[in-house]
Amino acid sequence: MINDQLINPQSIVVVGASNDIHKPGGKIVKNLLDGKYEGRLYAVNYKETEIQGIRSYPNIHDIPDTDLAILAIPAASCPEVTAVLVNRKNVKALIIISAGFGEETPEGAKLEEQILNTVNHAGAALIGPNCIGLITPYHHSVFSRPIPDLHPQGVDLISSSGGTALFIMESAMNKGLRFASVWSVGNAKQIGVEEVLEYMDIHFDIEKDSKLKMLYIESIKNPDKLLKHASSLIKKGCKIAGIKAGSTTSGQRAATSHTGAIANSDSAVEALFRKAGIVRCYSREELTTIACVFTLKKLTGKNIGIVTHAGGPAVLLADALSKGGLNVPFLSGLVADELKSKLFPGAAVGNPIDIIGTGTPEHLGIAIDYCEKRFDNIDEIIVIFGTPGLVKVYEAYRVLDEKMNTSTKPIFPVLPSVTTAEGEVKDFIKKGHVNFSDEVLLGTAITRIMQTAGPTVGEIELDGVNIPEIRRIIDSINQPGYIPPALTQQLLKSAGIPLVKEFVSSDKKEIIDFSKEIGFPVVIKAVGPVHKSDVGGVVLDIKSSRHLEFEFERIMNIPEATAVLIQPMLSGRELFIGAKYENKFGHIVLCGLGGIFVEVLKDIAYGLAPLSYSEAFSMIRSLKSYKIIKGTRGQKGIDENEFAEIIVRLSTLLRFATEIKEIDINPLLATPTGIIAVDARIRIEE
Repeated sequence: MINDQLINPQSIVVVGASNDIHKPGGKIVKNLLDGKYEGRLYAVNYKETEIQGIRSYPNIHDIPDTDLAILAIPAASCPEVTAVLVNRKNVKALIIISAGFGEETPEGAKLEEQILNTVNHAGAALIGPNCIGLITPYHHSVFSRPIPDLHPQGVDLISSSGGTALFIMESAMNKGLRFASVWSVGNAKQIGVEEVLEYMDIHFDIEKDSKLKMLYIESIKNPDKLLKHASSLIKKGCKIAGIKAGSTTSGQRAATSHTGAIANSDSAVEALFRKAGIVRCYSREELTTIACVFTLKKLTGKNIGIVTHAGGPAVLLADALSKGGLNVPFLSGLVADELKSKLFPGAAVGNPIDIIGTGTPEHLGIAIDYCEKRFDNIDEIIVIFGTPGLVKVYEAYRVLDEKMNTSTKPIFPVLPSVTTAEGEVKDFIKKGHVNFSDEVLLGTAITRIMQTAGPTVGEIELDGVNIPEIRRIIDSINQPGYIPPALTQQLLKSAGIPLVKEFVSSDKKEIIDFSKEIGFPVVIKAVGPVHKSDVGGVVLDIKSSRHLEFEFERIMNIPEATAVLIQPMLSGRELFIGAKYENKFGHIVLCGLGGIFVEVLKDIAYGLAPLSYSEAFSMIRSLKSYKIIKGTRGQKGIDENEFAEIIVRLSTLLRFATEIKEIDINPLLATPTGIIAVDARIRIEE
């Protein structure tokens, strides 16, 4: 529970304070003093009477009542000290920087539990243990450096790791990114990333509060809370970028289906971030670069104009943008010719616009103006301008500053000469700007932001889905495990998912009669074995009754085979769709092209059920194989609307049939007449 005493305490006591600023307790006091903390500041150190100019008490029993206590003492002492502070000194907030708790030993975990019980009983707030502390506009309660200058419209950083928070700040400050607050939650025994977002959401003031958030998360303890408050903040106008570390293994869960083998906890994170509208990052540099993009004018389109005086970086940037699905449109015609006439001979205006190395600050301004006012097919402008060290670039950066302040289009400055033009870059940043020193990192960041859709929480599409029938079928199933093909067909039909016509029987005559009804060629599959292909239980392209009789008898002799399923042989583009239940998160829905795209390339998109149509389209369009779905090289594309509809209906089925733990529709076949589910398996548990 976050309270005023934690955010804006009127008094603070540092337990374990020191005159040695190289010790945590000493550095905390120094940072509080350097940060001009305006409240009453106390210190506890039984050896000293004065700590860095403030009174030191020999014992916690001697201090006055205090709002916030910061503990920099051995872990074993923390439970007893906490009890005295909250029960006798009216402390309502604690920051425990001490380590040696649940992150190390079972004994340490017990100490944590004692502390939590004490603070919860007293209605107090707890940050930590095992953290670097907290930075707000009112107090710098950390034992580390750097401490950024705070600005109300800077970024709020919330980090599971103190060390990572420091490195994120180092990366951000070099780019000119400002901070509004820094939260290091450590072991997050009471207050974690989710609780900080909850507090920021509930107390959000659109006029005063920062609209930028950076997250570094090591454990998502409450996905629903994270989803609810992150999406709510984004709907209120905030922008959130986040790293989720440690998501690549989930080997504890058994996976028996194709979907089960693919989906894991990282899939769940991907789906959660997509649903919330959080831009997912994978490194500190990427996180801070995306946060810097957030500080500039809103991206409005996919057409980028590049203005540079160095051809190579512009080519690298154009490649990065194109790979991400953005456009660097070719500029030609009378307006382009007019611009070229105003630049030095040798300048290029096709886009990138290269004013060449001898181009002047005036030329830079002219090129930006043409992108801003004359070229209608430019939505954003990226300016790459460094120096070989022959001249100062103060004037060029003054022009860039002026254009960024007056342009209606976003302008992204790439100033790569952070050593040669260090003074000029620092001067530019001091004017309130950010700097992207690497053009490819910027291009990737813009791509990630453009590919992240807005929040879609709470939208459930019911059209075409027979919920009562779904529940009737599920409630009729008595045995956990994979359900019979007939029930699978009934469930998919109830969800409005198109199905191939099929028939199941252990009677050869009935199978042959059905083949005459649907016509050859046909496909038959063994009913019973989980992995049919592995035991020779699938036969394609059967073209005669004689061949069908032979294969029927062979399949019925396969161990565990109880019947034969027969379908017409269809042709078309194989699609893949499935879902798996992930503990705490719910159902993760997967989609993509089938065959090699799933097996080898792992080209899969993830979403968290229930899905809206906008989410389904976002999933489809995020696939590397999306160009194939649209149609390429003369091949007809897949009906994207129908594919999205099936994805949405599957997610709705899962919302009302939570007993389903794995579902695998493979293949889902895009035929000339529509998309049809050809084969499916569903595993249920109570």
